[in-house]
Amino acid sequence: MPRQTPRDYEKKFAEFIRLCQEARVSGVKQVVVATPSVIGDTRDEMIESLSRLAEAGLTLQVAQPEPPARDASRN
Repeated sequence: MPRQTPRDYEKKFAEFIRLCQEARVSGVKQVVVATPSVIGDTRDEMIESLSRLAEAGLTLQVAQPEPPARDASRN
């Protein structure tokens, strides 16, 4: 299925896009991100980011999971 780049993706993820471009040019094969949210907050953003990684021939490693949401009712 053809993907559509999410609205404002290039602006929101400019640093990630730059990281992928620089990694490809320098011959790096793997990108490490701190948490999953670095590649997207929504399914569409994550699909776009993963597609850009694949197009650049890069693999992805996520260093740590997102912290659990705080339960506001427990305060």
